[in-house]
Amino acid sequence: MPKAPATSSTQQDDTYDVLRQWVTVGKFLPGQRLKIRDVAAELGVGVMPVRAALLRLAAEGALTHSPNCGVAVPKLSRAEFDDVLQNRLLLEGEAAERGTLRLSAEDKRALQALVHTMGEALMRVDAKAYLDANEAFHVRLYRAAGSPLLMALIETVWLKVGPLSNQLFEEAAAPAVLNDAHEDLMRALETGDAGAARRAIERDLFVAGQFLRRRCTA
Repeated sequence: MPKAPATSSTQQDDTYDVLRQWVTVGKFLPGQRLKIRDVAAELGVGVMPVRAALLRLAAEGALTHSPNCGVAVPKLSRAEFDDVLQNRLLLEGEAAERGTLRLSAEDKRALQALVHTMGEALMRVDAKAYLDANEAFHVRLYRAAGSPLLMALIETVWLKVGPLSNQLFEEAAAPAVLNDAHEDLMRALETGDAGAARRAIERDLFVAGQFLRRRCTA
């Protein structure tokens, strides 16, 4: 029997990067079982790089893996969610404060445009458009802090709550308030008030967190 073609390390890494992003932005829901062949078909790659990527994500705690149940998206308890949120407040608050002092004029214009995009998405109750713009907003602000290690820690924590993110819009009251803290942050950027920017990000995380917490197991 001929051997299956070897999977290149580049293809494995690319597959991992895509699946990691999918987990982060909530493409998969808590409790969802991930079938390797289905994921491979959606990506247009073989099962080997998908299996390797899913096991790598499981080793990082982003997914769960057991011989009987395969790979699945974990469900967070409220206690686990509270722990994640506390760490997000620390890490993302620090990144926002540092980033505020280093943002260029172009960065600020891009952030303002993203706030506008989020506002329009909320009016349409378009979860995907909002979440995509929201991620781009936070990434741009945090990367301006100039700390790759801090950004890596933030992205690792995001893996824990990404699967919950699409459930944010199941809370009817959420769209009316989700952009308030972003607008506060833009006002802080105009005056260069790094402390106010930190408080705005902390408020953003806390408000969204209260909606998401209800979706966790008791």
